[in-house]
Amino acid sequence: MQPQPLAPHAGGSDAARAIQQAANLIRDNVARVIVGSDEAVTLVLVALLARGHVLLEDVPGTGKTTLANAVARSIGASFRRIQFTPDLMPSDILGINYYSQKSGEFEFREGPIVANLVLADEINRATPRTQSALLEAMQERTISVDGVTRPLPHPFVVLATQNPIELEGTFPLPEAQLDRFLLRFRIGYPDEPGELEVLRRLEDHPPLEDLQTVVSGDELDALSHRLSAIRVDDEVARYMVRLARATREHAAYELGASPRGSIALFHAGRALAAIEGRDYVRPDDVKRLAHPVLAHRLVLSSQTRLRGRTVDDVLDEILRDVPVPIADRT
Repeated sequence: MQPQPLAPHAGGSDAARAIQQAANLIRDNVARVIVGSDEAVTLVLVALLARGHVLLEDVPGTGKTTLANAVARSIGASFRRIQFTPDLMPSDILGINYYSQKSGEFEFREGPIVANLVLADEINRATPRTQSALLEAMQERTISVDGVTRPLPHPFVVLATQNPIELEGTFPLPEAQLDRFLLRFRIGYPDEPGELEVLRRLEDHPPLEDLQTVVSGDELDALSHRLSAIRVDDEVARYMVRLARATREHAAYELGASPRGSIALFHAGRALAAIEGRDYVRPDDVKRLAHPVLAHRLVLSSQTRLRGRTVDDVLDEILRDVPVPIADRT
């Protein structure tokens, strides 16, 4: 299947239609491999368009690697998988300068971070020093080795995974690193019919091998620039800010969402609205994104943890308490 031409650039409505068209092509393509994970695929597309990174927190065997690989194939992007272990060094990720006997000079050998889509598998198994090697790449889209800074390709997205159950031998991600992820969510298990469908699809050979590019990485990168045409009314923007501020003021949280959290809501809201074919963001988009965008940025107080409450429980309470803008487009 060849990449299909997208709608030409114009105003907000045309931008939304072009983004929705591309998103549907990618979702339909990934659905040939991933069963019953429509919301997860949509959130990965939100991250791609908003130029953010994703933390998949789920148990083994739920299709995290397959999802990353299927999305990379669908956009014709380079894909690298890094298995994080306690002995992994920053140079194993970024690359090294080595002396070439052939040229008589030092040459740079790039690491696996130099790719469009990087799967950082079990990121919490690496030491904090190695985890921090990703900070510059995730924030600045550059890497620095021996004082030389090099740009990373576009698009560049990190899909990191961690197992929430197995904690022995892990190094929890610090708040500064968690804040670099645009979204955190779980894929979850498929239902019974979905799991049966997975078995049927694997009868002959893995369908992942047959996936073709449906939207090029350059087209997707160009579409991400058109998100600026997606409108966010003042009341909706104020709603985003009030949600973020409410997490800072709530007694149950020791640490609330920083301004980066409200910025993330803003960009993710635009991307989600465009994926749904709208040129404006609705309050419902903000509510839908609140947990994947904000929850990993929040830290409960010790007393709240002792009471058995979770980050998501308190965030649900905030979503109920913060007034939702009444005015909405139809």
